[in-house]
Amino acid sequence: MTDLPGGASPPFRLSMLIRDRRYRALTLQAIVFILVMLVAAWLVNNTVQNLARMGKTFDFGFLGNRAGYDIPFSLIPYSSDSTHLRAAMVGLLNTLLVSALGCLFATVVGVVAGVLRLSSNWLISRLMTVYVEVFRNIPLLLWILVILAVFTEVLPAPRDYRGEDGAQMILFGTVAPTNRYTAVPTIRIDNDPGTVSLAGFQIDAALLAFVTALLAAWLIHRWLRAWAAARQDRTGMRPSTWWVTLALFVLPLVGLMWLFGVHLLTPELKGFNFAGGLNLDNGFVVLVLALTLYTGAFIAEIVRGGVLAVSRGQTEAALALGLRARPVMALVVLPQALRVIVPPLISQFLNLTKNSSLAIAVGFPDLRATLGGTTLNQTGREMESMLLMMGIYLVISLLISAAMNLYNARVRLKER
Repeated sequence: MTDLPGGASPPFRLSMLIRDRRYRALTLQAIVFILVMLVAAWLVNNTVQNLARMGKTFDFGFLGNRAGYDIPFSLIPYSSDSTHLRAAMVGLLNTLLVSALGCLFATVVGVVAGVLRLSSNWLISRLMTVYVEVFRNIPLLLWILVILAVFTEVLPAPRDYRGEDGAQMILFGTVAPTNRYTAVPTIRIDNDPGTVSLAGFQIDAALLAFVTALLAAWLIHRWLRAWAAARQDRTGMRPSTWWVTLALFVLPLVGLMWLFGVHLLTPELKGFNFAGGLNLDNGFVVLVLALTLYTGAFIAEIVRGGVLAVSRGQTEAALALGLRARPVMALVVLPQALRVIVPPLISQFLNLTKNSSLAIAVGFPDLRATLGGTTLNQTGREMESMLLMMGIYLVISLLISAAMNLYNARVRLKER
């Protein structure tokens, strides 16, 4: 390698692609990229040729064909006359529902268990230790099957809730777990405003009104916080705005509930089954419960590690100012621990989302059961179904990672 005096650039020669460090890295990257593309092209060509020998083509036209099978749990209208694409959408929405509820409940359980494991109360700390060690050291599939067996064999039948000596509903008499389903309350609207057409879609007007009210309250709350911060910078005193924020979120919702006649409809036993509420399939309840308890054990350890990563001096300083234990944890320790908690928490959310595919063990119709199960078996399009399902899980995981990384960027310490 030669270096010219005075910093002058030598004329470009092909040998510089290997010998000059400025071009060598780019050359190696280009070679690796070409090799990877060649291997990928060979795999695709080999797959297409093998499918052709078997009399198959590679296309996704089967998604427009009639599905011909029923799905017992659906968030959108669906029938056996719907297309395979519609069935895949039903499975996707069911997967997203289970994943969202699992992430929410697992975070709550994990934070509570992680904090309680650090409690000075010996009994509570040991109970949380037993919970964490038991759940995270046994495979999730076994927990799903165990909880399903408990629901099937231990819980009473719907007819057993009849009479004063029968089984009693839980949560203030609003929820009835049975060996067939779990009856929960549902929301009823007496003055239904109907639907409105928005961008070609029919959207429930009541739902749109509630979402608009919440969005407006959130935007005003953001502006109010900015105004309070600016006032604090000018005067050194921050005005009290919590009551305004409370009114922004509560009063419009209460007004809309009164306007539309929204009330809670609790399930009641009529004959041999519950009616009036919503009867959730036990497969759905078992799956959410198992994902929550299993992932919550891992999140508890993440929270415990994050709390221990905060300097003891922070706690001592807060206690010296007269704060009690709970405000110290909520206002001093946990906000600083988030920078340690959030990165591994992303991985747990991704694991929970992918673990939701174990719904096949309880017969819950998620994406794996619809697109990767019945649709695949009926159409024989195993390659297309698997690739499409893998792509959907990849997109979901990337969206979760992007959202959590944005949140992580907001809560991490800002260096000057």
